Amino acid sequence: MKGLEGKRVVVTGGTSGIGEATSRRFAEEGARVVSIAIDEAEQNILCDVADAAQVARAFEQVDELLGGVDVLVANAGISIRRPFLEIREEDWRRVLDVNLTGVFHCAQQAARRMDEGVILMTASTNGLSGHPLYADYNASKAGVIQLARTMARELAPRIRVNAVCPGYVLTAMQRAEYTREMLAEVDASIPLGRHARPEEIAALFAFLASDDAGYITGAVLTIDGGETS
Repeated sequence: MKGLEGKRVVVTGGTSGIGEATSRRFAEEGARVVSIAIDEAEQNILCDVADAAQVARAFEQVDELLGGVDVLVANAGISIRRPFLEIREEDWRRVLDVNLTGVFHCAQQAARRMDEGVILMTASTNGLSGHPLYADYNASKAGVIQLARTMARELAPRIRVNAVCPGYVLTAMQRAEYTREMLAEVDASIPLGRHARPEEIAALFAFLASDDAGYITGAVLTIDGGETS
């Protein structure tokens, strides 16, 4: 990808699933990558993105390590599979705090450090249409989409902002929530016949951060194997 070598990249939730694949892809492109995540891992800044003070401290560490930020991939997220009438208030708040407020915290910190840059957000096809058993998750991802669109208008032309909406991606989180039979049922409903691989979502993030995508901002890009077509 054009223009990624040497870029200073921050990936939240960068130690597993889509985030880990994205961190690896940017590193392969020659970027300097720091991950911010809630779990301890090598070359990772420990941080709960729902906590504004922790995020501020994490970006101070990013300053020390990278000297600034050129690209943010706000990817950290959680989901809790539960019927709407059984969602507990504390679970609702936690999902919204991580998935939406966490993106807000990280995007503010990154944008304040950018003369020019790119902010990318992991939304979801769940934010575009209703999916049963994920009311809190769906609401959070719909919020991410509108946050990205608003930021794209406010921060242009210095900073490009886009949201990526994956469909079903075969991650550890997906495997934990779905049985083998459920996964097979989902695959049968997707025109391409399978879940996405995390590396395929990472490739889209790399493209959107590159110079090749220099005229793309305010976009909401679906990558779902044709599921919502």
